[in-house]
Amino acid sequence: MKASLLLVALTTSGCVSLAPRSAAPEIAAGIPSQFAKLGAEGDYQPARWWESFEDPVLNALLDEALAKNFDLAEATARLRAAEARAKISRSGLFPQVNAGLGSSYSESPTAGTSFGAIPGAGASRIENETYSSSLAFSYELDIWGKLRNDARAGRADANASAADLQSVRLAVLAETITSYFDIVDARHQIGLATKIIDVLGDRLEQTEDRYRRGLVTSFELYQVRQEFRNIQSSLPQRESQLAAIEGQLAVLVGRYSDNMDALIGTKLAPKLIFESVPAGLPIDLLAQRPDIYAEGQRLESARYNLGARRAERFPSLSLSASTGSQGGNPSQALDIFDNWVLNLGANLTAPLFQGGRIRANIEMADAQYAQQTAVYARTVLTAYQEVSSAIERYEEERQRYRFLFSQLDEATAAAGLQSRRFANGVGSYVDYLDALRAQYQVQSSLSSAARGVALSRLAIHRALGGSWDQTSDMVPQPVGDNATATSQGEK
Repeated sequence: MKASLLLVALTTSGCVSLAPRSAAPEIAAGIPSQFAKLGAEGDYQPARWWESFEDPVLNALLDEALAKNFDLAEATARLRAAEARAKISRSGLFPQVNAGLGSSYSESPTAGTSFGAIPGAGASRIENETYSSSLAFSYELDIWGKLRNDARAGRADANASAADLQSVRLAVLAETITSYFDIVDARHQIGLATKIIDVLGDRLEQTEDRYRRGLVTSFELYQVRQEFRNIQSSLPQRESQLAAIEGQLAVLVGRYSDNMDALIGTKLAPKLIFESVPAGLPIDLLAQRPDIYAEGQRLESARYNLGARRAERFPSLSLSASTGSQGGNPSQALDIFDNWVLNLGANLTAPLFQGGRIRANIEMADAQYAQQTAVYARTVLTAYQEVSSAIERYEEERQRYRFLFSQLDEATAAAGLQSRRFANGVGSYVDYLDALRAQYQVQSSLSSAARGVALSRLAIHRALGGSWDQTSDMVPQPVGDNATATSQGEK
């Protein structure tokens, strides 16, 4: 009997799997080999991509965010739960072994003793005390791959959760960088607005004086006064926006906003990185995007789940065994060598009528697999478009910055000329104020353009899931049984 059970176990534990073969969606399979060739050739390989901004203050902010951000803490806890669920789904692949210890006591009257006899008054009774120990074993043979597919689906879900953690990490980094450059630009804009207000105040005084002397019309006076009031009214709004951005950054790094000065300081002067993106970036870089990896793993999970539900249509075979001993005292119950009992069993169970439950489960799993296929294809297509758009936008922002930078040279030269003309007595103070205001306005536009260059460069990093170096370590690799199945498909 023991030999026959072992033979059944060996001959039925094959590698049957009812999951469909892994295949990339049509849109993902037809993706181009590289992105459009924009910009000059280059070689850029940062170890930590955010350090490409070459700003120690920004690096300190990002380290703080990675250590204390609550979204990351929440995502980390979700990953722990997913890993635990993967272990639970894998537990069905192994035998279940349970040990037990028991004791019982019984007391009953002997034959012939009357029902109303008083205990201790000559009535005889039988006492029985029994101790037992047992060891039970059960194992379901995975003939159709149901347990293996459930385990692989659980592992794929855990891998997807690990990639979700990286997505949150990438989002936190991007939001922190965005808030930082928003603060830099907002502070610069407030400083320039204050200078423009001072210039317009002088300009208004000059216009009012000229109006009283009949040199300008009331319309020109009203225009200058209206412009002065508009700039004045915008300053409190800019300061409120700055406070809101600083508060947002404080939440990202897990601090209260009144404790941010020690971290970012009062003077921020980030270096503007103006390097071009290497031409013809390979499409393989999309593999490092955590959202693509996560949806790919969820597609694998749906595929394995479909295979597990299909296997529920077929019979299941389970083996069981138990051994134990019993005696009148604990030492006899634990003496498994002289007083032991062995039971072996095998059970074959086949579903005959389930009210349509099995078929409905298969239909639901098949629909979920089709749904996840569409989600994965859409994610790949969206990612490709995001990278292409981000590269194009970066080039446009660089061109805009170049144009404004040349315009600033002209505005600075004009202001210098009007200053010299006024000093030499051949130009008016009003002309000088107008030229100085124009210079500040161009500086304001240039500050916004610098922010645009920085954030468009960030958009490329975010669209690629990190660096445009193929050795990026952003995405976790599959582990466990899913690693082989993901890379090679079902055998």
